[in-house]
Amino acid sequence: MTERSFDVVVIGAGPAGEVCAGRLADADLQVAIVEQHLVGGECSFYGCMPSKALLRPGQVLAEARRVRGAAEGVDGLDVQATRERRDEIIHNLDDSVQVPWLEERDIALLRGHGRLTGERTVQVGDETLTARRAVVIATGTEPAIPPIPGLREAHPWTNREAVTTHDVPSSLVVLGGGTVGVEMADAYASFGTQVTIIEAGPRVLAREEPFAGDEVCAALAEAGVLVRADTRATAVSREDGRVTVELDDGSSVSAEEILVAVGRRTLSAELGVESFGIEPGRPIEVDDSLRVPGHDWLYVIGDANGRVLLTHMGKYQGRLAADRILGREAPLRSDGALSPRVTFTDPQVAAVGHTLASAQEAGIDARAVDVPTSANAGGSFVGPGALGTARIVVDERRRVIVGATFTGPEINEALHAATIAVVAEVPLDDLWHAVPCFPTRSELWLKLLEAYGL
Repeated sequence: MTERSFDVVVIGAGPAGEVCAGRLADADLQVAIVEQHLVGGECSFYGCMPSKALLRPGQVLAEARRVRGAAEGVDGLDVQATRERRDEIIHNLDDSVQVPWLEERDIALLRGHGRLTGERTVQVGDETLTARRAVVIATGTEPAIPPIPGLREAHPWTNREAVTTHDVPSSLVVLGGGTVGVEMADAYASFGTQVTIIEAGPRVLAREEPFAGDEVCAALAEAGVLVRADTRATAVSREDGRVTVELDDGSSVSAEEILVAVGRRTLSAELGVESFGIEPGRPIEVDDSLRVPGHDWLYVIGDANGRVLLTHMGKYQGRLAADRILGREAPLRSDGALSPRVTFTDPQVAAVGHTLASAQEAGIDARAVDVPTSANAGGSFVGPGALGTARIVVDERRRVIVGATFTGPEINEALHAATIAVVAEVPLDDLWHAVPCFPTRSELWLKLLEAYGL
């Protein structure tokens, strides 16, 4: 048994943990980071990066087919080349390329499972790490498997298998119509797989504006995807190389593979947090300083605290936690409804802040203003004829934007301007003077403000 001491010990080397550890090390603190799997975490190897690699080729082809002059020369998608590019992006599940970033900052990397064994004390195998200032938990989440009879025994795919497999099934059932479900349905449909989505709610992407889910659903249907909304799986079985899913309406659907995409579960069960009065197996509650109430040395960032399960928000929290450990002022300005998010289907869904419904539920005197995404000169060059809607949700009393949603091909880069407007609470009368260039798609802002009445 050996003992080592550091200023800060970070448990989890995903994006949130890496950002926190790096910022602390850049401020000359001695930092250790503990990781039991891959440095870089879920997003780098099993989430955001490989999924976008799988989606991109089909969407580039779809855009080319919409553009006269390019459509005539478009060939089909090369599935093998797409998989090879995916493998390049995830470095064949080898995290050695991630490690030099830590080494350059003298961050000590410990491979293994980290567990709290006392105040500011973390056990990793035979080593005991003592933190002079703080311990930061950044352990992320893993796919949730619902307790449907026979589901586990059917060996379902989760996002991990869906984005790393080298096999393309002839048919696929997807449980869940959230972001992962619709993105993977889009990707596999582009590979020629017959896809069926089973969604318990009334529509896909239920947390976004209704038009967003409707437009994505329409595009999926055009690609041959069958969406079964208001439908629940009641039992699953696998026999002779096929999976059968029994549904609550008495029907069933069969496919070669099944993907479970119904949410995530925390990894707090084996961290030793119960010793500090924290319920294991649940997201760890933190205050706006990202510290656990009653334990000013213990920070929890990213998915582990359950506030916003998005990579970029975990990185943001990592920066804030590091600044607080360093004694700097670090107000939490972006959280919950303010968080930006993108679903990378075709059409894409890019949103920040409130939907109209959530704004009204929050007691805001809200008004929605909509224009077609292509309703400007720049839009006539991108995705001509494709579905797309742009909406801003305005707080009429304060005359600021509290939410925005954009749908359409390649629309994700329009989101950051909206994020600035929402988080910084830019008054509409000031926003009017931020003149968009002609002919760019950013003239959407001009159209939205004109539609509002400015």
